[in-house]
Amino acid sequence: MKIFRVLIVLLIIAGIFTNTAIAQTIAGDQARYIVQTGDTLYSIALRFGISLTTLTESNGITDPNQLFPGQELIIPGLEGVSGLLTTETLGFGDSLAGMATRTNIPYETLVRINRITSPSEVYAGMNIILPQLEGGTALNKQIAIRSGQTLLEASILQNSSPWTISLLNNLPSQTTILPGDRLYINSSSVEGNSIGIYPYIENIKVDPLPLVQGHTAELLVDTYEDATLTGSLTEHELVFFPDGDKSYVALQGIHAMLDPGLYPISIAVQLADGSTFSYEQQVYIESGNFPKDPPLTVDPATLDPAVTKPEEEQVFGIISKITSTRQWSDIFTLPVGEPYCIKSWFGDRRSYNGSDYTYFHAGLDYGVCSVDKPFAILVPAPGTVVFTGQLTVRGNATIIDHGWGIFTGYWHQKEILVNVGDPVTAGQEIGLIGATGRVSGPHLHWEVWVNGVQVDPQDWLDRQYP
Repeated sequence: MKIFRVLIVLLIIAGIFTNTAIAQTIAGDQARYIVQTGDTLYSIALRFGISLTTLTESNGITDPNQLFPGQELIIPGLEGVSGLLTTETLGFGDSLAGMATRTNIPYETLVRINRITSPSEVYAGMNIILPQLEGGTALNKQIAIRSGQTLLEASILQNSSPWTISLLNNLPSQTTILPGDRLYINSSSVEGNSIGIYPYIENIKVDPLPLVQGHTAELLVDTYEDATLTGSLTEHELVFFPDGDKSYVALQGIHAMLDPGLYPISIAVQLADGSTFSYEQQVYIESGNFPKDPPLTVDPATLDPAVTKPEEEQVFGIISKITSTRQWSDIFTLPVGEPYCIKSWFGDRRSYNGSDYTYFHAGLDYGVCSVDKPFAILVPAPGTVVFTGQLTVRGNATIIDHGWGIFTGYWHQKEILVNVGDPVTAGQEIGLIGATGRVSGPHLHWEVWVNGVQVDPQDWLDRQYP
């Protein structure tokens, strides 16, 4: 009897370990993701191209607050894919083949797990699913072999050796390198990933990717030689300004009503000797997810195109005159005193007098909430006053030029305290909040224009450009 009981116990223990091993094997055979700080269930589902319901049900999640950094989630729907996964955004100038070399992941594997059936499906701003391979070499800098340059010369410039670069890039022979070939190295001096484009651009970065309706796009370009840069994005001509030795920056607003989708972004380089090079790639612009405001009733005269169109043309004519001197150097500050209150956010879709939601709110509305100076309008950054006057829709208005195509507008003022031509500094009082123009009550409507397009001013309060 004792022997029988011992056998039963051993069988139960064996069964427990067997079931545990089977469970571990099953879990190990599924694709998994480690939750990072700032992740949400929605962002994870979006990143891996699955529905939020599928993600939560597959992981038995009933409360979104259960999510925490370090948590391991099953990612369903990735047939034939197992192990830990991560994602990376494809940068402007990058390619799927380049990412395969840089991450040491076979190209065929990337195509399969990302369900790519055509090269036309690959674009800048695309989330690429990457399996985490053990023992792989992570490369973070892309370099281009220039015309007349040998692999030895290129490797010396990167403080490396031709043998190391050949090994990292699986080159069959150093003699097979041709001008324009893109190679990858690991550089401790690079934060994130550095992408170079043959033959004159050493590094380029488009931020953010994907681009977003109503927000500011920043393009940073480093060249091998002094150059003149031009380009275009969403049918707007990019304007590049020098920002250090052989470094250039362009800032461009993305219109809040632009349809989400793929758009071409192009950059052209011209050297002093007349040599030219251009590059174009599709970039994705996603929705800003702007809500609809309750319908508004206003004076019909302020909606009459005979009134609004000339005013729009007048304002656009002012903010289109780009000056090459950048007058700000820090993050923008609030245009009102503290405490402050926001009555209406940028980008909200609007209906006036029963119209369709074909309008959008082009700025931030600040109410009269400050304790010390409740009606004071303050300058958020250094600049020059380029317009003051009374307009039908905007009421008493002021426009300030901050340089590099950045303008700020202040509408509906009770009183204007500056004149055209005045230099202004951050924190300076330039007017008083009022209720002139198309309004339903006293407030400051504050706008930020970036190369001819209104953008969310909150971005300029949250981070520094460039």
